[in-house]
Amino acid sequence: MDMEEFIRLSNDAVKEIVKREGPAVCTCPINGTRRWFTLEHANTDYEDIEAGYLDTVAQAYVDLFKLFFDHGITYLLVPSFGPDLLERGEDYLQLAVEGFSRLTYHPLFLDFYAEYQVQVHFYGDYEKYFSGTEYANLIAQFNNLSQKTTYHKAHQLFFGLFAHDASEMVARFAIDFYKRYKRVPHRNEIVQAYYGVYVPPVDIFIGFDKFSSFDMPLVATGMEDLYFTVSPTLYMSQEQFRTILYDHIYSRRNETDYSEMSPASWQHMRDFYHINHGKTLGIGTKVNGIWYPLPQVQSDQDERRA
Repeated sequence: MDMEEFIRLSNDAVKEIVKREGPAVCTCPINGTRRWFTLEHANTDYEDIEAGYLDTVAQAYVDLFKLFFDHGITYLLVPSFGPDLLERGEDYLQLAVEGFSRLTYHPLFLDFYAEYQVQVHFYGDYEKYFSGTEYANLIAQFNNLSQKTTYHKAHQLFFGLFAHDASEMVARFAIDFYKRYKRVPHRNEIVQAYYGVYVPPVDIFIGFDKFSSFDMPLVATGMEDLYFTVSPTLYMSQEQFRTILYDHIYSRRNETDYSEMSPASWQHMRDFYHINHGKTLGIGTKVNGIWYPLPQVQSDQDERRA
């Protein structure tokens, strides 16, 4: 099947392929949200701009989650908040905290969890960072939502908060586990304790902006396929997501044995590498303080056209 045919398939047909072929686990930190809102919605006549931001972003989040689940993703990890965001100032922190709180009570999210039978989890060392602060009530809200959605079995949705380093949490769990069972926990037991349920290794990571993968402790194996959108995450379309799925399922698997390659195939490879000699994916430039990726790859067809 070529990519054009794959893109034209129905959602159910794509879901069946994804369920059969993988991926089961996708990590997608939703980045560039303020840029997206400012560029596309800031001129909307909101009575309250902050409330308008939270409402608009909430709907966009739900639409994105539905896109993933409609295409067969079972486990969706959304790294959301790390210590670096604490440095953005109190106003930003207050807005972010309200956004996370809405995940636990807003009808838009609750209806989505029920309709799609989504079991919700929060992972990371957020209890350490929120305990004893004015945001401590979030801990109970997160735990209550996870409990309420325990019986939803169709999809698993994970929000990562302060998940940049799992070492201390894993150490505490391992010590308590050994005291109780007098043995060292197995890897699967550690993963389940950290995420709330067992999560298989990540298949796909979809980032935005500068190339980096992060905040998926214990389930990042180095075998996951990495993708980076050029535009902020909330611009992602169905066609764009399907091109990622197609690449993961069809293009990156079952590479030809070198011994079976024809001279023409070797020549094509040589031409491609020579045309792109000295070029590096991930190179960018700053414009008005914002990093933008630079195009790097040139095909032999591009050279012939030039």
